[in-house]
Amino acid sequence: MSDKQVMQLAVFLAVFGAVTMLGFAAARWRRPDSIHSLEEWGLGGRAFGNWVTFFLLSGDVYTAYTFVAVPTLVYGVGAAGFFPVPFLVIVYPMLFVVLARFWSVCHVHGFVTPAEFVRSRFGSRGLGTIVAVLGIVATMPYIALQLIGMEAVFEVMGLPKGWPLTVAFAVLALYTFNAGLRGPALVSIIKDALVLWTVLAVIIIVSMTPGQWDVVFRVAQDKYATSPRTDDGLLLASQSQLNYVTLALGSAVALFLYPHTLTGVLAARNRGTLRRNLAALPLYTLTLGVLMLIGFAAVFDGTTAVGGNGNTVVPQWFAENTPPWTAGLAFAAIGVGAMVPAAIMSIAAANLFTRDLYRQYIRPHASAREETYVSKTVSLTVKFGALLVILLLNTQFAIDLQLIGGVLIMQTLPAVALGLYTNWFHRWALAGGIGAGLAVGLLMLYQVPKYAGDGRTVVREHLGGSAWPLSNLGIDSDASIYVGIVALAVNLLVAALLTPVLRGAGAADGHDHTREHDYVADEGDPTVRRMVEILDGEPVPDRPEQPVSLFTPVPRRPRDDEGVRTR
Repeated sequence: MSDKQVMQLAVFLAVFGAVTMLGFAAARWRRPDSIHSLEEWGLGGRAFGNWVTFFLLSGDVYTAYTFVAVPTLVYGVGAAGFFPVPFLVIVYPMLFVVLARFWSVCHVHGFVTPAEFVRSRFGSRGLGTIVAVLGIVATMPYIALQLIGMEAVFEVMGLPKGWPLTVAFAVLALYTFNAGLRGPALVSIIKDALVLWTVLAVIIIVSMTPGQWDVVFRVAQDKYATSPRTDDGLLLASQSQLNYVTLALGSAVALFLYPHTLTGVLAARNRGTLRRNLAALPLYTLTLGVLMLIGFAAVFDGTTAVGGNGNTVVPQWFAENTPPWTAGLAFAAIGVGAMVPAAIMSIAAANLFTRDLYRQYIRPHASAREETYVSKTVSLTVKFGALLVILLLNTQFAIDLQLIGGVLIMQTLPAVALGLYTNWFHRWALAGGIGAGLAVGLLMLYQVPKYAGDGRTVVREHLGGSAWPLSNLGIDSDASIYVGIVALAVNLLVAALLTPVLRGAGAADGHDHTREHDYVADEGDPTVRRMVEILDGEPVPDRPEQPVSLFTPVPRRPRDDEGVRTR
């Protein structure tokens, strides 16, 4: 290990140590000691205010893998790697419109997961279980991919593979177990400060280059012009345009369906808090755009991957072009940027297991304390399961698993997102649509080969990516399309066709346990269940005399055989 690497490691460890202490301290951060519930541990009491919600949602959306893999993709193929910028532009208006309704109905009925909402909306325990299983399976590789960014940082600093990553995520697992969602919420503040510092460092470094961005772009253009690939370039190649558009749209759809995104949403105190933050978060996309330009800067500086690991390009560029202490801070930004979303994702997956599998099929009458303990334990299992994926499998294969995860989670859109607006779909038709979408999506993914860096040599025949070549249809074209969009279209078509058929055949509809008012209820509405203790801001003025209890009183309603409140 060189002197520069020692300095980088020292700065990284100092920041990591501070973050660890903050994570453990979050367990006592404005938390009522007398309350032990899944809402308290897994949703932070459903009471985060403006600032905490902003940092939590940004920690959800902008992950370590985003800051490592996307610039690396730009480094390899140029403009095609910029698809996250348009997809984030697309997704925020969708989030602004859809998620406020999701917040309201979940706060009225006390839902913790999207699967609970689906079960109540369509009166089907089986459909809720399908949504829960898809959420857990799709989240696992996403957690694993957070480790890739941290593993790349450790490799650049000269650390061996294996135990440093294990130690880092053991610490993460412990403070998440102890503090719940409060841990990543508090740590995300430091994470965002480090990211902003890293963006500033990139701007300063390139500004000091003679010719600045003009010469950087010229060198990148020359590199892509002489590349053997046909899909790279400073501008988007014609054969990449269809895949670029469908990948951006599909990624936008998948993002707001992932359980960890919805978990961050449910932690907001009211609809106004949620909408203000969703309106402000597009500004954060500017930071992502700057970090993606590191790919071009790495081309200009001749940066090469360490040990053949392409994910090391970004940290290696910082190591070569910045002072060791600056590189250490950038590495800390990547490391903390891995810990925050990994923690939220593991909490979201654990909540799905506890509420929609354990409580539905194993222990229907589990107490709130037992429910919380099970979720804490499952969150540990999920993290270390993701760690095993990285340590035991090829890293590139883990990336392919994430692409499959995106296709899986998109199939929940008709039940979750469209279900917020209509219950027209028959419950069995929704299940049939999910099955058809999964079958088509997995078949198409199986047909996608994996290519080497030249874009031509096949290194694996199957499960090599998410861009399905149109030539498989006999079309004379080099264009491809994102698998998830095709699978979702099949899903919607099957669900729409089966619904009138099933109703015409007399198949019983499930009972909808929600009301139209549930989707627009806000803080202060007598139907909204919320905790008295809040994390930031003052107590609700119209309820100052209420005793500390888990929820404010709501009118008691009878329960059906699935344990869901009915009208």
